[in-house]
Amino acid sequence: MNANLIALAMIFAQLSLVAFGGGNTTLPEMHRQAVEVYHWTTDAEFAALFALARAAPGPNLMIVPLIGWHVAGVLGMLVAVAGMFGPSSIVTAVALRLWGRFEHQVWRQAVQTGLIPISVGLVAASAALITQASDHAWVLAIVTAIVAIAATKTRLHPLWLLAVGAAIGWTGLGQ
Repeated sequence: MNANLIALAMIFAQLSLVAFGGGNTTLPEMHRQAVEVYHWTTDAEFAALFALARAAPGPNLMIVPLIGWHVAGVLGMLVAVAGMFGPSSIVTAVALRLWGRFEHQVWRQAVQTGLIPISVGLVAASAALITQASDHAWVLAIVTAIVAIAATKTRLHPLWLLAVGAAIGWTGLGQ
């Protein structure tokens, strides 16, 4: 078996098991592995894969099959997807059965409360990482800040924000 396929399986299986708060919380480590450890992508390529994954309809983690495809074609895509979604799905199925048994336990609420700030921090780290990897010009940094504010302070549909970003990119600003 190809060493890249084994690495993809191992990396995504590990990330699958620590994806508290959603898969996007694993983006910093996914980036570190793909860019810094294995050199499968550059910062710019990772940011482009992330942008493509976010623009496509589907789950938040469409970047996983894209990385797998980039590294080892169709087989890489299948290995990455199985690694990312297999282990966590099994753990979730088992945990749900057990979690229901402890519904009225004090420690259960404490665990849930403690995981919330960790999840928020991991999502924020993911956002910071993608910002650093993609904002190579001051115009892009300003667009990122404006979109972040607009997304959190208004009820604008995300497609409008994507359209504005595409229009800015089309003008060549930020090249």
